[in-house]
Amino acid sequence: MRPQKILVIGAHRLAILAYIAFALFPLYWLLKVAVTPNDLLYSEGVRMWPSRTTFDHFSFVLTHSAFPTFFRNSLIVSGATALCVTVIASLSGYALSRFVFRGKYWIVSLMLITQMFPLVMLVAPIFKMLSPLGLTNSLTGLVIVYTTFNVPFATFLMQSFFDGIPKDLEEAAMIDGASKFTAFRQIILPLTLPGIAATLGFVFTAAWSELLFALMLISGNQSATFPVGLLTFVSKFSVDFGQMMAAGVLALIPACIFFLLIQRYLVQGLTAGAVKG
Repeated sequence: MRPQKILVIGAHRLAILAYIAFALFPLYWLLKVAVTPNDLLYSEGVRMWPSRTTFDHFSFVLTHSAFPTFFRNSLIVSGATALCVTVIASLSGYALSRFVFRGKYWIVSLMLITQMFPLVMLVAPIFKMLSPLGLTNSLTGLVIVYTTFNVPFATFLMQSFFDGIPKDLEEAAMIDGASKFTAFRQIILPLTLPGIAATLGFVFTAAWSELLFALMLISGNQSATFPVGLLTFVSKFSVDFGQMMAAGVLALIPACIFFLLIQRYLVQGLTAGAVKG
């Protein structure tokens, strides 16, 4: 191998390692602060690792705070939203990909328009709509709002996967006696597992980290989600960074487990839909 080529490969690898270190450094610092005792947070200055570590922050978050409630609420909201959006987006994406019907252009245009409005403009109208229904301080209301805002993008994402599957497969199944729905369920859906995984991952992450609507529609700790719950570690005159970072580390666990379970399909799903045929 030529020296020039070795240098190029080495430079590429060095650049990748530098990017990975840059991306992971905030997570490292999150863990570092979470295990640093309170008396060392400000007295030691900037150090790459504290001279003494503790798990008191984790113990307090798990046993003496409302974090388990926040954690449970976020799991319920994120899981329900991801499931609802994926089901709706799979059906609507298939319809947009396979059927020609009157008003299709306007439906697609309206779905695109919904993605153009700043979310902060919609907080007041949504609150006014949900309040008479008793959904302003409930997890059900959050699921409805999150589902509504994630369906358009997820639909277009799923449509790209359906566009990449030849229609001949369905036609062959229907020639053999299968109905349209049977062909969709038994032939098309298994082929779109990467797309379903990508949609699940995107929606779950979006719902898990959403703060604006969770802050405006939820009052009280009983129905608060994790992003809102982090604000409870901020008082009027101080911020308990150790406990806040410990809660952040714990909140990473379900997201990491979720992506580990679907990573086999996720990598395929993020690229397969970009190419048709």
